[in-house]
Amino acid sequence: MISVADLVQEKALKGNYFAPSAYVQGDFELGLLETRLGSRLIALPEVLLQGIYAGLEEEIGQATGIVLYNCGRWWGKSFYRRFIQEVSEYYEMPLAQMEMAQFLSCLKQCWKTHGWGVINFNFDYYSQGFIVANTVNSPFAQAAPQGKGFACQPESGILTSFFSQLTGENLDCIQLSCESMGAKSNYFVIGLDERVKLAKTLSEEGHDHSTILDRLLESNSADN
Repeated sequence: MISVADLVQEKALKGNYFAPSAYVQGDFELGLLETRLGSRLIALPEVLLQGIYAGLEEEIGQATGIVLYNCGRWWGKSFYRRFIQEVSEYYEMPLAQMEMAQFLSCLKQCWKTHGWGVINFNFDYYSQGFIVANTVNSPFAQAAPQGKGFACQPESGILTSFFSQLTGENLDCIQLSCESMGAKSNYFVIGLDERVKLAKTLSEEGHDHSTILDRLLESNSADN
């Protein structure tokens, strides 16, 4: 029979580290936002995001996407380091010992708590060199000019940096559909830089994400 003393000595199960009510703290009247560890957070109003898109379009035109993507990559490097540190310390285990389901649950909740919408991952094609990500309610897609092209370059950059550091490989992330263009979600494919170049070309030709993914898989099989 299990004694009460033994139960008390067992470590309590860890809850959801990124639960908004626990993770986001600070003095809201003063406009001070912090994480539960005291790191500063910044809120980006929709009007500010709209101004960023409009200002970049006015100043640099077609290079807007490149600038936003590179901002996302820079942002993603810091995001990855902070995420790994916080999760490892909270669950008292290195990332290598964490179950994939637990890791993905943390990442998805973290993404949502930071206000970036809802993200899901599909690893069905991982053995063939690709990871598929899907987001909805993206603040970037909502703030961008509607109907003028894919607008989630910051997310592409974040995913590029995050999974490049996670895998130790030089990866790239290509967006294949966008809410700002009337799609129901934002669809991304992540893979080795030289393998996803075809996705960018096919996307520019106007193919949908299903066709592009099929072509990527066919190309990868032919290379092997």
